[in-house]
Amino acid sequence: MKKYQAVGIGNALVDVLSPVDDSFLELMGIEKGIMQLVERERGELLYAAMKDRTQAPGGSVANTLAGLGNLGLTTAFIGRVHDDALGRFYARSMAEGGTDFVNAPVAGGDLPTSRSMIFVSPDGERSMNTYLGISSELGPEDVAGDVAGEAEILFLEGYLYDKPKGKEAFERAARLCRSQGGKAGIALSDPFCVDRHRDDFRRLVKELDYVIGNEHEWSSLYQTDLSAALEQAAAESGLVVCTRSGEEVILVRGDEMVTVPVNRVVPVDATGAGDQFAAGFIYGMATGQSLQVAGRMGCAAAAEVISHFGARPETDLKALFRKQGLI
Repeated sequence: MKKYQAVGIGNALVDVLSPVDDSFLELMGIEKGIMQLVERERGELLYAAMKDRTQAPGGSVANTLAGLGNLGLTTAFIGRVHDDALGRFYARSMAEGGTDFVNAPVAGGDLPTSRSMIFVSPDGERSMNTYLGISSELGPEDVAGDVAGEAEILFLEGYLYDKPKGKEAFERAARLCRSQGGKAGIALSDPFCVDRHRDDFRRLVKELDYVIGNEHEWSSLYQTDLSAALEQAAAESGLVVCTRSGEEVILVRGDEMVTVPVNRVVPVDATGAGDQFAAGFIYGMATGQSLQVAGRMGCAAAAEVISHFGARPETDLKALFRKQGLI
């Protein structure tokens, strides 16, 4: 047994959420339903415009780790926060949730802890405006061998490729994990992220053990329709996972192809749906489940998180899985 069943590496972001209507998005020039990187001045403007704010430790991979911790796995997160109020809140919240936050908050320097201003529309869509702050400085020096090398499963965030040092950190973590017999995989993050890093991501599909993306990300990666994209990905990757909003999930490993039905529901808040799908699916992988069961676990965890405000589960996911006959 390794020290950690799952280790994630990604941007350590404090999520700041606010309910808004579509006219607010239009007024503020916010593109609905996607993640946009913003500079500090824009971030401060949007933060000041938020009403009824709630905050929570966030970041895509960190949200996934929270789901895995809810399911009882031993987890750690490799990320970078400043030694300020938000950074201390972040580190404390991760630890209280059962995930080792292995890098101490960094004192000094001008960059504050990263935050994502998330505007939630009445239809549950979330429009994310992310100021990267100090998480943009995450580098290979932040990746300890006794963390990444002690991971049974490593989960990487595609957004890290937006910064050269993040890319180096990402690749060092994957090397350390796989050299010690662990499995490393990536979330493609969003279609715009794929557009920015297409060549790198195509290489990672070939090198890593599993890749999770939605239908738009897979189509963007191969610049073709979904069917052709998945066929190409399956020929190159160990395990391909494709989620489709409200439609069945497709999983492909070699010659094995599995589809998992989804019960369509109107989301209260779609924030974290993909992150919690990943949590359920990775839990299934970690516990030796079939592709079908692992996919169903992912769908169950995603359905739970979109039933309430916020990106992390509020119920006992293991009890939910038992109720659905998955464990």
